[in-house]
Amino acid sequence: MSKEQTANEVKYKITLKLLGILLRNGLITSEEYEKIDALNRQTFLPQLAKVYV
Repeated sequence: MSKEQTANEVKYKITLKLLGILLRNGLITSEEYEKIDALNRQTFLPQLAKVYV
């Protein structure tokens, strides 16, 4: 895995953590979480995304 891909994996993982916090605090809905996660997957192209779920 290249440095760029590793950085994208880390960025994606951070966004998942932040989204989880927003969801738990009621600031976003489950549907919004799924939509944002889909956009993040397109942006960061994480190879390990299936592992994170």
